[in-house]
Amino acid sequence: MARTSRKKQTKAGKTKDLRTAVAEPLRRANPVRWLTRMALRAALALLAAGFVLVLAYKVLNPPTTYTMWAEGRRLGGPVDYDWVDAEEMAPVMLRSVVAAEDANFCTHWGFDMRAIRAAIAEGSNRGASTISQQTVKNAYLWQGRSWLRKALEAGVTPLVEAVWSKKRILEVYLNIAEFDEGVFGVEAAAEHYFGVSAKTLSATQAARLAAILPDPKDRSASRPSAFVERRASQIRDGAATIARDGRADCFE
Repeated sequence: MARTSRKKQTKAGKTKDLRTAVAEPLRRANPVRWLTRMALRAALALLAAGFVLVLAYKVLNPPTTYTMWAEGRRLGGPVDYDWVDAEEMAPVMLRSVVAAEDANFCTHWGFDMRAIRAAIAEGSNRGASTISQQTVKNAYLWQGRSWLRKALEAGVTPLVEAVWSKKRILEVYLNIAEFDEGVFGVEAAAEHYFGVSAKTLSATQAARLAAILPDPKDRSASRPSAFVERRASQIRDGAATIARDGRADCFE
């Protein structure tokens, strides 16, 4: 009887082991858990790639951007893009773009909370995007409005602020911003509009280039509308103001 009982127990144990062996792969193959794991891995890989690109562009100049590629494809030819270091730009150009786009550039960490609150109060997002955010969008992402792009922009901007200097952010921004159809960067823009280099831009020319940045395809720096003239005059005054009050110290 004891031997028969042991046989039954052994048989029951083997049956249990077989069920466990069959159930284990089924548990591992749970589609929800698999998708969750894959999504987590994809997110981690994306974060790692983003971190590597942020580190790379701290010292390497972007060879191109998605916007340049898309614009070149639309126009059917290569875009006009000439990189120039910040030291080869007229200092007034750097001050002008800060005065025009982000007067508190030196004092925020990527997001201008005062501008955001003011934009919310006005019921719009006008003036809420900083130069740091625009640099991230232009260097790593795409144009247009979408929650996905804004979320990625919001995630990468603090990292860029932490890794790059303010001067580097401004240098990259001015080199990859679009100033006209197929014209990217301040060096190409200075030649395109005025026939000069970025280093020899005057205060008026720099202010006009800064004035067209929000809408480069519909504004001209060499043939300015009355609005662009007024806006350029305001920017020129603003550039002088931030030079006096120290808001240009972080990049000069």
